[in-house]
Amino acid sequence: LGKGPAVHSLRAQIDRRLYSDYMKHALEKQDNLDLRQGEIVDIQKLDNGKWQLKTHLEAVYTADCVILATGTFLSGKVYVGDVSYESGPDGMFPAKKLGEALKRIGIPTRRFKTGTPSRVNKKTVNCDELELQNGDERIVPFSFDNNIKIQNKLPCYITYTNLETKDIILKNLHRSPLYSGKIDGKGPRYCPSIEDKIVRFAEKERHQIFIEPCGENTEEMYLQGLSSSLPEDVQLKFIRTIPGLEHAELMRTAYAIEYDCVDPLALKASLEFLDYDGLFGAGQFNGSSGYEEAAAQGLVAGINAARKVKGQNPLILERSGSYIGTLIDDLVTKGCSDPYRMMTSRSEYRLLLRQDNADRRLTPIGHEIGLISDERYAKFLKKLKLIADEKKRTEKTVFSPSDALNNILVSRETSKATTGVRLCDLLKRPQIGYDCLTSIDVDRPDLPYEIFEQVEIDTKYEGYIKRQQAQVDEMHRLEIQTLSDEIDYNSILGLRLEAREKLSKIRPHSIGQASRISGVSPSDISVLLIYLEKERRNDK
Repeated sequence: LGKGPAVHSLRAQIDRRLYSDYMKHALEKQDNLDLRQGEIVDIQKLDNGKWQLKTHLEAVYTADCVILATGTFLSGKVYVGDVSYESGPDGMFPAKKLGEALKRIGIPTRRFKTGTPSRVNKKTVNCDELELQNGDERIVPFSFDNNIKIQNKLPCYITYTNLETKDIILKNLHRSPLYSGKIDGKGPRYCPSIEDKIVRFAEKERHQIFIEPCGENTEEMYLQGLSSSLPEDVQLKFIRTIPGLEHAELMRTAYAIEYDCVDPLALKASLEFLDYDGLFGAGQFNGSSGYEEAAAQGLVAGINAARKVKGQNPLILERSGSYIGTLIDDLVTKGCSDPYRMMTSRSEYRLLLRQDNADRRLTPIGHEIGLISDERYAKFLKKLKLIADEKKRTEKTVFSPSDALNNILVSRETSKATTGVRLCDLLKRPQIGYDCLTSIDVDRPDLPYEIFEQVEIDTKYEGYIKRQQAQVDEMHRLEIQTLSDEIDYNSILGLRLEAREKLSKIRPHSIGQASRISGVSPSDISVLLIYLEKERRNDK
């Protein structure tokens, strides 16, 4: 936590099997949801505008909207050294015929690649040789509505590769499909395989490995940072050079997987295809990496498919309001040449997009579109009131320049108070927080930790937040000026040729999105603004 709150991010190590079982049960209990399992082998648009899907058992389904969330299954192919075979992840069936069906209806795909590390048996790991990584003492749940008491059950561990590991990998690079030319797909830039790390960062003598338990009821341990497509014998050899893993036994072999995905420039900000009404894409199918990025798109695609069926406008989350908005805007505006990974540095508004204020940013939207219950929204409004009341208290509470106060200030290496000082002004000092003022802040109310956290962050970064909010307000002025899908950009005088081509291909939903397209200049934006103003006058 040495860095500021703008880059703090929660992470949890969960039991994969338990989570999967829990979510499966949640889906099974959901009203108005029918679950069907099967391989989709054909998809086509009917004359009545509906989509028709056919399974491998020749069952046929029709729908107004369809979401393609194929992960790494679409024409998936696994590589381990010289061995390769058609497969989805973890040995599951690939979706080969669906890939062929998409090509038949004219949806072009491309090949990306990702990988997974080996799993080893904990009984063969010397945990005493590893650096222990316990969970946080104060556990913060992901949900703001979570009242369950959470406890840490299993630790993670850290170890490092060494020069011997590096030597074995370099001597066997010719056996890696990544370097022998067998794999054509582009891999993730920010999560490279251990072979890639050894080659790209040749000056480094070691690389960190995070050893994670896969669950409470399994001995499998996941070697985070050791993704590889080298042969199994090489994997075992280099793993056993790592401290704590000298006698490790593989339970599952690492592999690379190549799969089909689409160019996200073919999508609207709603994640509906530009040229295929009612067809949506989500997750790795859209060119992103998996996990959080994929889940975020699944949420938005699901919301917008449902809203389209109900005749409602799509939900478009702005860059300034969420990382989900930033992620989708980057994908559909800029595209990606490798699996897109979300990072705080991708947002120009990251001080506003903190993990601690996610509910303040998104709960009103969730309530407005019917995803947040009235009961939960009432709790949220109560929280806002507590924050507002505590802010008022910090502005009214004044401490005299007493020895007690100055002893605290000196101990925190900040200047003494010579006159009365407000609590809010003390909190603005980088060295001072609620934690060190407990002894003199005698009238402090008994509030949940997160209320004090919100007030302290808002107070400490008030100036920066105001400046960033001004930028947001300026961008919002451009975002609310919408652009119709029907605009013929080739007919707009004054637009440069490159801008016409890019705007015609991407078809931005707003002036704001248009301004972020590579190849669209400020002068092109001025031309678009003049065009919109003329159109408005003609409509009157």
